[in-house]
Formats: sequence, C-alpha cells, structure tokens
Amino acid sequence: MSVTLTERAAARMQRSLAGRGKGLGIRLGVKTSGCSGMSYVMEFVDEVDDGDACFESQGMTVVIDARSMPYLMGTTLDFVREGLNEGFKFENPNAKSACGCGESFSVSA
Repeated sequence: MSVTLTERAAARMQRSLAGRGKGLGIRLGVKTSGCSGMSYVMEFVDEVDDGDACFESQGMTVVIDARSMPYLMGTTLDFVREGLNEGFKFENPNAKSACGCGESFSVSA
C-alpha cells in the first residue's frame, strides 16, 4: 500500500514544482499539532534522506519519512475547489477523527 495522488493533485504539484524551478518531488508527513493531535505537512523535496520511502503517482515523486509512514499509508491526496476556496485534501484511511476546521486529525478511536 502506498500514497496516491489524483490527477488534479499531481497537476497542481507539477505546476508548483515547475514554477519553483527545481526539486525531486513533494514530501508528505505529519507533525504533532492542532486540536485533534496531528496535522499534515507538505513541502518540496530536493533530496531523499535515509529511511525515506519514495512512491511514484501520476508522474510525481512522493517522499515520506519513516516516522510519518504508518499514519499516511493508503492515503489519497486530491486537489479540490469548494466555492472560493481551493486546496489539497487528504483522504486518509488511518484517520479516526478530524477537528471541525479540518486542519488536524487523530488516529486513535
């Protein structure tokens, strides 16, 4: 099981990466934060560290550190527009609950 990107998410990431002018792909991770306990982290990646897992999805390289992997396995990342707002949306089968604002999640029941 890996992390996958929808076509919309990959296209948005590819445009951002091209605008940046360099990079291997995108790094996804989690950090302790928010009212539900964990929040997602997404940033450009220029080099792969020991212990990182790398996936290819929709032509994009996705890198995840070993600590974040158990929380992100099986996740699908989409790019959505809802009214005037747009952004990345994580569909994470490991998340048991999320805060009302959608910025953080919990993996315990």
